[in-house]
Amino acid sequence: MLDINPILLLATFVVFLSLIAVLNSWLYRPLFSFMNKRDEDIKKDLNKIGSNDDEIQALHEKAELIVNNAKLDAAALREKVVADAKELAESKLEARRAELASEYVEFEKSLAASRDELTTELTSQVPVFKQAVEAKFSQI
Repeated sequence: MLDINPILLLATFVVFLSLIAVLNSWLYRPLFSFMNKRDEDIKKDLNKIGSNDDEIQALHEKAELIVNNAKLDAAALREKVVADAKELAESKLEARRAELASEYVEFEKSLAASRDELTTELTSQVPVFKQAVEAKFSQI
């Protein structure tokens, strides 16, 4: 029947071991070194991403700080402009009030002068009015 030939068994064992040795040196070691290198590259990239996240976060914080400072500066500038505008408007109103007050004083003076003139004119016309009233009464 079937006999086991020790020489063939030994030859098969030697071929198997030599095949493992050749595959180990030509296939497995380069494949494992490539996989290890790839894992290291992935870890480096992840570390870079982490540092980039930190850098991005720092830049975002810096940008927010700049925006907040700009908002504060804009608010201060707006307040200053509003205060200046109010001051200018108040000075113009005060100047106009003073002008109107002087015009009113002049108007009062001219009104007083007109009243005095009308009073003197009416007092000079009193005898004429009296004669006209007496003439009317005499006609009645």
